[in-house]
Amino acid sequence: MTTTTDPSKKKLAIACAGGPAPGINAVIAAVAATACADNVEVVGLQDGFRWVMEGSTEHALSLTADNTSTIHFRGGSHLGISRANPTKDPKLMEATLSTLARLGVGMLVTIGGDDTATTASKLATASKGALRVVHVPKTIDNDLDLPAHISTFGFQTARHIGTEICEALLVDAKTTGRWYFVIAMGRKAGHLALGIGKAAGATITLIPEEYGKSVRLATVVDTLVGSILKRLSEGHEDGVAVLAEGIVELLPEEDVAELASAERDAHGHIRIAEIDFGRIVKQAVQRRLRDLGVKAPTIVSKDIGYELRCADPIPFDLEYTRDLGYSAARYVMGGGSEALISIQDGKFVPMRFADIMDKQTGRMRVRMVDVTQAPYEIGRSFMTRLTRKDLADPAMVAKLAKAAGTTADKLQVLAATAE
Repeated sequence: MTTTTDPSKKKLAIACAGGPAPGINAVIAAVAATACADNVEVVGLQDGFRWVMEGSTEHALSLTADNTSTIHFRGGSHLGISRANPTKDPKLMEATLSTLARLGVGMLVTIGGDDTATTASKLATASKGALRVVHVPKTIDNDLDLPAHISTFGFQTARHIGTEICEALLVDAKTTGRWYFVIAMGRKAGHLALGIGKAAGATITLIPEEYGKSVRLATVVDTLVGSILKRLSEGHEDGVAVLAEGIVELLPEEDVAELASAERDAHGHIRIAEIDFGRIVKQAVQRRLRDLGVKAPTIVSKDIGYELRCADPIPFDLEYTRDLGYSAARYVMGGGSEALISIQDGKFVPMRFADIMDKQTGRMRVRMVDVTQAPYEIGRSFMTRLTRKDLADPAMVAKLAKAAGTTADKLQVLAATAE
């Protein structure tokens, strides 16, 4: 629902929530410049909803075209960011709306991922038309429910830098004869891990979507062991495996004890970064190789994600985020509300909150990697993965056993989890 309030008589506020992503500052700058050109006053809410939901008006910065004119080049957030969640308690929602009203805010542009989109939708509904709200989709996970060919801002920069890191690790792995297990961010979906793995030419990439709703650690471990053995049979001691961190949420607590006591954020999500998934997988792979009579290679686990989130945006995200910021300001000042801002086929397209929210959960739907489509299938075709067909071929098994320094009989136990 929209209002007919003259936007020139109301301030426009900008709030950044969730985790950082390259391009936030370009959105802020574009919104500020566009609104100020129409004589609309703009305020930036520091640290997302942290202060306004506590009733404080002291953390609202005045934003102008002049004081934001060069921030778009830089990563991070000019306004700070937080995961503070005003939807946890009706009193916090009431305090948030009351604080915005006291600031004279009638329009709100939120910048964030699926959790922030959900917050934006609930704030708009709770305001009963007093606050117009639009959302700009931000996340390096690329998991918001946009059309398949449209990325969330920050993803392309994160993939670009993650690929450069993996390229360097591939060279190091070949030089030193070791393996790297790279854990890439992606709470639910494997878009970033797959994008990095494909672009860098990683030996193997594992994402949550290939396992369904659950998986045992042994299956993940045997898949990696199979890749190591197959590389050995091809004359290579080295490799780089990219694993999406979201796989850990599919594992049972009996496999990963840390899940039982894992800390959760303000939206109820497990803080996956607090679980040393790379170390857990590395140690389990080394044990499995020893059980098979194979000398385990040197394995180094490395998390990448924090290095990507506040990087300076590449030109793609610079242009994309300026388009999004401009469109968000124009739409909300023109009376629009309760929509996610998107650019499709070169045109601004508002996507109504009502159409992108899951009616059962009341939260924004998450976009997963479609493992039946060509992008995944092509990526998988270049991976080194041990298959049941390999283990059914006596000549191949003999080759694997010889390269690994073990017996063919011992390798047959891998058939239970082979693909």
